[in-house]
Parts: sequence; C-alpha cells; structure tokens
Amino acid sequence: MIVNDKMPDTIALPSFADDARPKVLNLSADFPDPIDPAKTRVIRTLIDHGADEIDHAVISLNRISPSPAAAVRTVLTGHLGLTGVPFDHGLALGYAAPGRGLFHRTILERLGDRIASQIAHMPRGPDLVAGHKLTIEGLAVRRIATRLQVPYAITVQGDTDTKILAVRPDLAPALRRVYHDARLVTFFAPWTRAAVEQKLGRRSGPVAIIPCPTELDEPLPPRPGGNGLISVFHLKSHTRKNLSAMAEALRLALIAGAPLTLAICGGGSAEDIAAAKASAGDTPGLVFEGSLAREAVAARMNAATGFVLPSRRETFGLVFIEALFAGLPIIYPAGQAVSGYFDDCPFAIAVPPNDPAALAAAMRRLVDEEASLKAALREWQTSPEAQRFRLPDIGGKFTAGLLQSLDA
Repeated sequence: MIVNDKMPDTIALPSFADDARPKVLNLSADFPDPIDPAKTRVIRTLIDHGADEIDHAVISLNRISPSPAAAVRTVLTGHLGLTGVPFDHGLALGYAAPGRGLFHRTILERLGDRIASQIAHMPRGPDLVAGHKLTIEGLAVRRIATRLQVPYAITVQGDTDTKILAVRPDLAPALRRVYHDARLVTFFAPWTRAAVEQKLGRRSGPVAIIPCPTELDEPLPPRPGGNGLISVFHLKSHTRKNLSAMAEALRLALIAGAPLTLAICGGGSAEDIAAAKASAGDTPGLVFEGSLAREAVAARMNAATGFVLPSRRETFGLVFIEALFAGLPIIYPAGQAVSGYFDDCPFAIAVPPNDPAALAAAMRRLVDEEASLKAALREWQTSPEAQRFRLPDIGGKFTAGLLQSLDA
C-alpha cells in the first residue's frame, strides 16, 4: 500500500515492538526495500544480526527527482512529496529532492524535522537514532536526535562520504557537527577515518572500525595451479571498476613477453556489455565469462590464480574479502577499499588505480609467485585475524557499539 502525503508532509512511520529491548531507529539510503530491492545488503545484515538484543526499525530512504516545478515547490514550501511503502523492516520512504546536490542540507534537515515531529506523537520513540552515511543520512539523523533529545550514531561510507566532503566544502561546518556530536561513529575501513578527519578534524568520541560483512566467509583452501586471473563486477560499473586499466595492463604484460589471462565475470544489460567490451578493446588474454550465480562465486574464484580489481573508487569492496576466503590473493586499489587491513600481508597487493604499469607488475606477481602467496593466504585463513572479517565477529561488534552508546 502506498501512503501519499498531504500538506504538511505526513508518513506512516514504523513502530517498535512492545518489549524490553532497546529501540533504535535506522535511516539508510542503502537498504533493500520495495522501492529499490537491489540495494546493497550490508546495513541489513548488520541490523539482522543484532535483532535479538536490539529492536531495530528502519526508514529506508529513496531520493526521487522531482520535475522542475515540483523542485521549486519543494524548496519554497518545504513540501517533500513523501510516499511510504511499509515492509518487514519498517518503511521505504520516497522524498523529493533535486539532483546534483542542490539544497542538499536544507532538504535533509527538513526531512529530519518531519520524522521527528511525527515520532513525538507516537506512544514509543527510539532510544537512539542511527544514520548510515555521514554526509546524507547524518544530516537528517542529527536533526531527529536533537529534537527528540536522544543520542545518535552514524556509519561512514568511504566512497560517497569522502566524495561529498571533497565537492561540498560549504557543508563542512554542518557535517563537522554531525561527526563530532555523534555518540558513536563506525567506519568500514581505516583509510576512511583518515580521509574524513582530514576535512573535519580529529574526533575525541568513541570510534569503531569494523569490516563490511558478507555471507561468503567460509574459507576455501587455496588451490595451487589456478587457471588464470579473475575479476568480478557488474558490467554497468566497468568505468568505476577500471576495466580499461586492466586491459592496458594485459597489453603491457604481453609487450614485456609475459602474456597473462584475465576472466571478467559479471552480467549486465546489452548496453552494459557492449560498453564494457568497447572499453576493453580487442585485448589478448581478456575474456568475458558472463554473470555468476551468487552460490557459484566462491568455487569460480577458488579455481583461479588471483583476483584483480583496481577500482577508481571503492568504499570497502566486499568482493576482496570474498576472494580471500575463496583462496585467492588479491590486487586492490591503494588508499581505498580494504587499505589499512592488509598492509603487511603478501597476498594482498595495493596498486594505484591510475598506473597500468604497476598493475601489470602486480598481475605478473600473482602468477609468478602463486604458490608462496597462496601459502601465506592459507596461513591467514586459519588465523584469529581472519575471524574479524566473518559475520559473527562483525555483527557482534556493531551491536555492542550501539548498546554501549545507549549505556553512555
């Protein structure tokens, strides 16, 4: 059922269970919902893991681009064109906002006001509000928490948050307040904290650094004598995933007398496939294998020599962790993705995304040193360090952080 708003904006907010568990209201634009079921499952996985200890309700945000006339009305009147679709975790909420970041802070803070005003009339409100990006949800969440006089927590998404911090210096004062006033800030990778605090200053309050969770975290022992290099991504993202640099690295290796093979696993529309193939060109050794079923990913990885993904921008990159648990040494983009987690591990090679020559050398290393790299990886897979990348450890730490924030 669609719940359409009237003036002023109203929505059917999710309610909390009538039990003793602490109540947390989550705002996330990255949560699978009836409006967009294809969103990443990271936040949902974290929330579901802690459901026995915390009563989570979710407002899943979906920005809807209005017509020019509606955009003017949104800005002038504050009418956000809210639509809501209830689902099992809470409410999928559509709100009108112009693209290109126009009136970004204004609209998100108004959205926070709308939500807070309705919660104030509910029989049971949240004990804590959680926003799952600093530069988007964080603006609304701080407004909600301030009006309801409850604490809030945020998670930081490296790609989006660092990009907005870079292109919108005018938002720095407001985002600095969001960052420093939060009861808890959670990062998915160490590099993200350094990038954020370069813009907003060192945080003195509690910080948690935990990896993103994946269900593909059962270790498969590395297999010697793999059948070549592999990369896995949706072909719609070929530019961001840096397919052209991978193709250029293959050409450079061939010129140097060390031909390599690279299988690209990933699906897409006919247009996505055509664009990806055009980006790669007629590169010897590069083949497109098509999409993989989720349950087939680990086995296909395990059969390969090494994993390659020098993305131009990457928040975390669950696929790197999935490759490691599938028994594959990895090449990842320096200064992002899993940077900071594997600095001293030979089986994880950081490469500047804009350096095809360095990428070619790293790809040759995956092949030439396959046996020793996989031996080191096998040792890591069976170590306590690997457990921090598995769901029980990740979900436990995330839930514990929220509970400690409530206790504080």
